[in-house]
Amino acid sequence: MTPTLLEPLRTADRATADRFFADAPAEALVAAVTASDDDLLLELIGREEVRAAAVPGILRRLEEYADADRLAGVSGTVRFDLRRGSRLLESHAIRLDRGAVDLVADRDAAEAADVVLTTSLLRFVRLVSGERNAGLEYLGGGLDVEGDALLALAVGGIFRVPGHAEAAVDPTALDPDEVARAVGEASTDHLRRVMAGGFRPVVLEEVFRRLPSFVDERRAANLDLVVGFRLGGGPGEPDRYVVTLRDGAAAVTDEDEGRRDATIVCDAHDFLRLATGHLGAVAGVMRGRLGVKGDKAKALQFASVIRFPTG
Repeated sequence: MTPTLLEPLRTADRATADRFFADAPAEALVAAVTASDDDLLLELIGREEVRAAAVPGILRRLEEYADADRLAGVSGTVRFDLRRGSRLLESHAIRLDRGAVDLVADRDAAEAADVVLTTSLLRFVRLVSGERNAGLEYLGGGLDVEGDALLALAVGGIFRVPGHAEAAVDPTALDPDEVARAVGEASTDHLRRVMAGGFRPVVLEEVFRRLPSFVDERRAANLDLVVGFRLGGGPGEPDRYVVTLRDGAAAVTDEDEGRRDATIVCDAHDFLRLATGHLGAVAGVMRGRLGVKGDKAKALQFASVIRFPTG
């Protein structure tokens, strides 16, 4: 069943669709989109008349769909490349500057955008309506980012549900189970690219921040272990973390001195697979994707008492 507000889009010509996206109340439009299933939205935006009007119509009114404080903190030129499969359907660029939003008509300026976000038209609609988390979409491969990944995440965090004061999602607040599901959907090549870019520190800090909550306290009760992690695959020096497991509890630091029972060495994308249950420690060592310096038995003992979420 089509929400009443969206019904005119079934038969709208281009001029009617332009007026619709210029005039429809933002709060009612987002509510109608949220109430619509994917099949219905695909049917509506599958019409060329609607598709050609929808994206520029939404971008022109971006302030109405955005958290004003977050929008004021974002500056740069962002291009949206919207695809169906491998086919480019729409490409639009906006310039953000201290809360002002302007459509970029100049092709050269659009080509030189600070960041290009590539996704499907349906995902774009869901992101703008505050239903999808840009960080999770990026991890899972539903959103591709070329250029400034932190600017992309800042843009992903400006959207709010009209009628509500706060932003709908924070792309850097990554729920472990949702991260696990997203990683399970992503290809190795995609994860390698993500973990070599600007989103890398956000993901690693969030995983290690939450790691103490993944300890099986009963199984770890009598253990006294110090395990280091050296994570490569990034643009600079490897990231280093140290986890101390004692009396059933874990503590994490980024210091690199002192006692080590073992150090796990791998690329960050393989660590992310490990930390989401998609790569077992033993299998990772056997396949050469995880290396261990020091006492391998203690490294595996450590891994056996960490219950990472699997989605």
